[in-house]
Amino acid sequence: MSQNILVLPGDGIGPEIVAEAVKVLNALQADYGLDIELTEGAIGGAGYDAAGHPYPDTTKELARKADAILLGAVGGYEYDKLPRELRPERGLLAIRSDLDLFSNLRPAILTEELADASSLKPEIVAGLDIMIVRELTGGIYFGKPRGIRTLDNGEREGYNTLVYRESEVERIARSAFEIAMKRDKRVCSVDKANVLEVSELWREVVESVADDYPQVELSHMYVDNAAMQLVKEPKQFDVIVTKNMFGDILSDAAAMLTGSIGMLPSASLNAKGVGMYEPIHGSAPDIAGQGIANPLATIMSVSMMLRYSLDQAELAAKVDAAVKSVLQQGLRTADIFVEGFEQVGTATMGDAVVAALKG
Repeated sequence: MSQNILVLPGDGIGPEIVAEAVKVLNALQADYGLDIELTEGAIGGAGYDAAGHPYPDTTKELARKADAILLGAVGGYEYDKLPRELRPERGLLAIRSDLDLFSNLRPAILTEELADASSLKPEIVAGLDIMIVRELTGGIYFGKPRGIRTLDNGEREGYNTLVYRESEVERIARSAFEIAMKRDKRVCSVDKANVLEVSELWREVVESVADDYPQVELSHMYVDNAAMQLVKEPKQFDVIVTKNMFGDILSDAAAMLTGSIGMLPSASLNAKGVGMYEPIHGSAPDIAGQGIANPLATIMSVSMMLRYSLDQAELAAKVDAAVKSVLQQGLRTADIFVEGFEQVGTATMGDAVVAALKG
């Protein structure tokens, strides 16, 4: 039975990088018999332009029927003055909440081909392989009450609420432990339990879940120390599990260990295995339309889609091998270019991956 993939190009460089990922999906259909059907929708600024809302009802209907979703990026300068509820980023938060995509997987892997692209010494980052498991539908990004109010003295005050239920912590902890069982069997839970009551609960629940996974070594780390350790000694980590905001920050820091945020994919999964797959970088409106964006993170997001939602591990491995092949050939987009390699644009890099897939 054909599986339905919803394609949401989004804003900025989103359409450019998604186009290259779709090339890869088309090649998998044509050459390897991948049985999928692609549909397209609008989200973010594109959703607002098309229907006056960053998560239009038509897109919502398509998303709820999809087996997996491929997303480019959302956001753009032209939307900054819209009311907050209509800004592109609200569409991203809305689809995560609507589909209950609570488990965000963000790998940080440094291949030997890109060792020179990292700003850290090769001996610090060579062989890096971290999986950050970020809780995605709770915490301060979704907590209520929230807003901006005027106090009695006329001064304005902004406020947000950091809140987690026990069940929310338990399910993201289980997601992290299950992933660790397939890796090096180590989980580091990152919190701020020395200051925040919500982190006290987080730690208690994670320790309770750990009892069901005696093979996995559990450790705890405060978020400020975790940020320092990611830069100082990143290879000490296997799986990191943490709250929404902490994961947002730490995963971007981990991304730069690999040389470029343009090289890292992500998966956001719900309890049914339906997932949304996207590069972790943003819409980069400053380079949109120039054909220089790196499509590899989006292409590797396709690999994660094949692995986690479509049950096509062999095809996922083929995509990973194709990406590795083009890097071994010396092809580099501007963000990962160093002297001695060949600088190419977005479409050329995508075409090279497809050619490597065809072998």
